[in-house]
Amino acid sequence: MLCEQKHRLYVPESKPAGRLLAVLFLTLTTMVVEVAGGYLLGSVALLADGIHMLTHVFAFLVAYMAYYLAQKWAKEGRFTFGAWKVEVLGAYTSGILLFLASFLLLEESLSKLFKGGETRYEEALLVAFLGLGVNLLGAYLLHGQEHHRHDLNLKGAYLHVFSDAVTSLLAIGGLLVGKFAGLWFMDPLMGIVGFLLILRWSFSLMKETTPVLLDMEGKNPLLERIAKRVEESGRAKVYDIHLFKVHGEKYACIVGVETQEDHGVEHFHRLLSQFEELSHITVELRRG
Repeated sequence: MLCEQKHRLYVPESKPAGRLLAVLFLTLTTMVVEVAGGYLLGSVALLADGIHMLTHVFAFLVAYMAYYLAQKWAKEGRFTFGAWKVEVLGAYTSGILLFLASFLLLEESLSKLFKGGETRYEEALLVAFLGLGVNLLGAYLLHGQEHHRHDLNLKGAYLHVFSDAVTSLLAIGGLLVGKFAGLWFMDPLMGIVGFLLILRWSFSLMKETTPVLLDMEGKNPLLERIAKRVEESGRAKVYDIHLFKVHGEKYACIVGVETQEDHGVEHFHRLLSQFEELSHITVELRRG
C-alpha cells in the first residue's frame, strides 16, 4: 500500500527569483547596448565585454529556471525529499559556467600579453566603468537576502556578478597604470589575476554543491548526536542511519533502532523530533 501522507519538505521563496530576474534583464540590456556599440563604434573592447556578458546572462537564466522549477515541482511526489536539489543543480551549473568564463578571460589576457597591440585606453576604461556599475548594482540586488548563506543557487548567481565586478576593478587598475605610467603589460597581468580568482571561486562553488547532490553526509556530526540520543537509555542501539539534506541546514533522517524496551516507534520519533535540524524522520524498529 502506498503512503498517502503528502510531504512538502521545501517551499521556495519568490523574492530571490524576482531579484534574480531583475539582474537578468539588467545584464541582458547592458549586453545588447555593448554589442551594438561595439559594432557601430568599431570598438573591440566594447564588443568583447558584451560577448563576455552573454555567459552571465546564460548563468542567470539557469539560476532563475532552477527557482521556477523548484516552485513548480514543490508539491509533486516524484521528489523523495522535495525539489530543493533543483536549485543546488543550478548552483553547480553556475560553478561550471564560471570555470569556463575564467578561461575566456585567460585566453584574452595571454593573447594581449604575448602579442601586444595598441590599447584604446579611453574606450576600454569606459567599458570597465560601465561593467563595474552594472555588476555592483547586480551584486547589491542579489546579496540583499537574509538566507544568502544557505541559498546555493543565489550564491552562484552572486558570484557571477561579483567576479565580474572584481575583474572590472582589476581592469581599471591595469588600464590606469598603463595609460599614465606606460606599463602596458599591467592590463593583461590583471586579467591573469582575475582568471585565478574566478577559477578559485568556481571550484569553491562546485565543492560546496557536489556533496549535496551526492548525499555525502557520512561525516556529519549530527549523525553522532542522533545515535547518542537514541542510545542514551542503554537498552537501544542504532544499527542503521541515513541523513539527507533537504534544504539549507534541514535534513531528512532514516534510522534503524534495535531495542530491548517496550517503547514503540512513536517514542523514538519524539526523541528525534527535538532536533531542529530534522524536518522529516523515519524510524525502523526491531526487538533485540
